[in-house]
Amino acid sequence: MVSLVPRRPSLKAFRSSKKAKSKRHAFDLNAFLDSAGLGRKLATFQRKETVFAQGDAANHVLYIQEGGVKLSVVNEAGKQVVLAVLGPGDFCGEGCLAGQSVSMATATAIGPTIALVIDKKEMLRVLHGEHEFSDRFISYMLARNIRVEEDLVDQLFNSSEKRLARTLLLLARYGARGQPQKMIPGISQEMLAETIGTTRSRVNFFMNKFRKLGFVQYKNGEIHVNNSLLSVVLHD
Repeated sequence: MVSLVPRRPSLKAFRSSKKAKSKRHAFDLNAFLDSAGLGRKLATFQRKETVFAQGDAANHVLYIQEGGVKLSVVNEAGKQVVLAVLGPGDFCGEGCLAGQSVSMATATAIGPTIALVIDKKEMLRVLHGEHEFSDRFISYMLARNIRVEEDLVDQLFNSSEKRLARTLLLLARYGARGQPQKMIPGISQEMLAETIGTTRSRVNFFMNKFRKLGFVQYKNGEIHVNNSLLSVVLHD
C-alpha cells in the first residue's frame, strides 16, 4: 500500500538544498566591481583628464580599479586645495548618496586610470540588497572618515616634513599586504605641495633629503617609497 503522507525531507537534504539556493543567489562582489553592465560602465581617463568637476551634477559613484585621482576644490579667489589623492580600491563621488546634487570637488586623473562608474540608483539598489557589498562600502567610508580626521590633525600639529612623509606612505599604501617598497606613479612635487599645504621648493628640499637617506628613489618617473620613511613620521 502506497502511503499518502508526504515524507519529511532529511536534515542532510535540507542543508544541501539551502546551500545550493544560497550559492545560486550569492553576490559576487569582485565580479560586480570588475565588470560593466546595467547601471554601470567602465571608463578610462588619461593623465590630467577631468573625471568630474566641481559644480557638476552628482549622479554617479566611481570605483577606481587602476591608476588614481586627486580631489581638489577651488575657492572664489581661484586658490586650489588638494583634499585627497585616491588610488585602486577607493571610491569617489559618494556624496550623491547623501543627497548632494552637485559635486563639491573636482576629480582629476593623476595618471592613466580605469574606473567603474556606477549610477546612483544602481549603487543604492546594491547597497540595500547586497549585504556583502554594503558591509565593504560602510567599512571603506568609516576608514575614509578616520583618514580625514588624521589629515586634519596632521595639518594642524605636524611639520611640513612629517606631513610629506605621511602623505608618501599613504600614497604607497603603507601597511597593506605586499612588498616593503611601493611605487607611486605620476605624482608631481606641485601636487604634493598642494596636498600638504606648503611650497614646491620645500617639497623639493625634503624629497632630496629623503632620497639621500634612502627613504625614496626615483625610477622611470615614478617614486619608490621605502617603509623606513616611517621613521620620519615617528620622530619627535
